[in-house]
Amino acid sequence: MTQAEMGALTHHGGRIDAAKALFPNAPVPWLDLSTGINPVPWTPPEGLKVDAAPLPDRSALARLEALAAAHFGVAPERVAAVPGSEMALRLLPLMGVGQPVVAVQPSYGTHGAVASARVDHAALKDWAGRAGSLLLANPNNPDGVHRSTRELARLADAQMRAGGWLIVDEAFADAMPEAGCGGGERVVVLRSFGKFFGLAGLRLGFVIAPPDMVQRLRDLLGDWPVSAHAIAWGSAAYADGNWIAATRIALVERAAALDKALARHGLEAKGDCPLFRMVETPRAAALFLLLAAAGILIRPFADAPERLRFGVPVASDLARLEEALRHG
Repeated sequence: MTQAEMGALTHHGGRIDAAKALFPNAPVPWLDLSTGINPVPWTPPEGLKVDAAPLPDRSALARLEALAAAHFGVAPERVAAVPGSEMALRLLPLMGVGQPVVAVQPSYGTHGAVASARVDHAALKDWAGRAGSLLLANPNNPDGVHRSTRELARLADAQMRAGGWLIVDEAFADAMPEAGCGGGERVVVLRSFGKFFGLAGLRLGFVIAPPDMVQRLRDLLGDWPVSAHAIAWGSAAYADGNWIAATRIALVERAAALDKALARHGLEAKGDCPLFRMVETPRAAALFLLLAAAGILIRPFADAPERLRFGVPVASDLARLEEALRHG
């Protein structure tokens, strides 16, 4: 497989269309473990209907943002809905955060794309602050490293003293409620709906920021930033406390089962985030090809060929993964 062909699978997870083209003889259906999306999505209750004919109701949007704010533990005036946290990342330069943006790497590919400079994670140990904005993920992708609220507060304080901003991408934080930093005077937090709730196609996310920045973002996006479907389903999902609590428990249990399965095949799973695990092995390239030939897509990395990321599967899919690994 050429480097260009692999590039379609290393930039983002979820590229099943590219995998099908590259491995046309793989058994179907494909099992997509290349993302950190919950494999058991939230489902709307019977009777929840969405009228997509009129423009979305602005009062319903305000209710969604209030429900999300309660879920995040912040004030509603600090929350704005966006069509996915990926969009929010790309809007950062227009929102008024300090420039340049410095991305902590390795992390999301989009972080590197929107930043003009990069620093290694090791640089944060003695971080004294820098003008502009420091962008990091918590928990981090792909290694699942989780930074405490105390450490994030230290970084935010260092950035504020230097006249800068801290931007925290909490796309996976719903699975780890202790991971949320909540924001601050010069802190911007990005949240994803689709990963924890298993509905990435809904394209819904949120920005938590000071009210003046939230208003600037609303002015950029206009009166109807997200669809009626996203508003209705998002509101019902954030109000479903029982599902949220049960899912957090189930994700931890599934992640532990994946850890044990990988260990049985000589692979050490790393990471605190219960939506995905990272493996480092000199056999990474061979394992990727082995699993792809079996119709299982995991996430390879062009800049770290020894790494693989596994989304956490349900029990029946875990059995399929183990069966494929036995032949490796």
